[in-house]
Amino acid sequence: QVQLVESGGGLVQPGGSLRLSCASSRTIFSFNVMGWYRQAPGKQRELVAAITTGGRANYADSMKGRFTISRDTAKNTVFLQMNSLKPEDTAVYYCNAKTYAGDYWGQGTQVTVSS
Repeated sequence: QVQLVESGGGLVQPGGSLRLSCASSRTIFSFNVMGWYRQAPGKQRELVAAITTGGRANYADSMKGRFTISRDTAKNTVFLQMNSLKPEDTAVYYCNAKTYAGDYWGQGTQVTVSS
């Protein structure tokens, strides 16, 4: 069983930054893609950013230029650096790992952007 443990969420003012971490209990090279999704109250879960086994990153259009996904393969950890945060970025952020057998999800971490 794979465990994905997120950390780094919290309350931040508009324009601020946060760095989320997702630690995997399995080597991240066993996943096809790892990524971050978010879900705001009353909205569907949406993709934020993803990174492939080969290290290629993809972003949702509204996050390009503000968010950066990266990884530390030695620590089996994926990061999401979020800059220039806006109130509309407020959501629960979930770590996701995709395999041919299905997806794994973390428990989520709350990010609140408010003054």
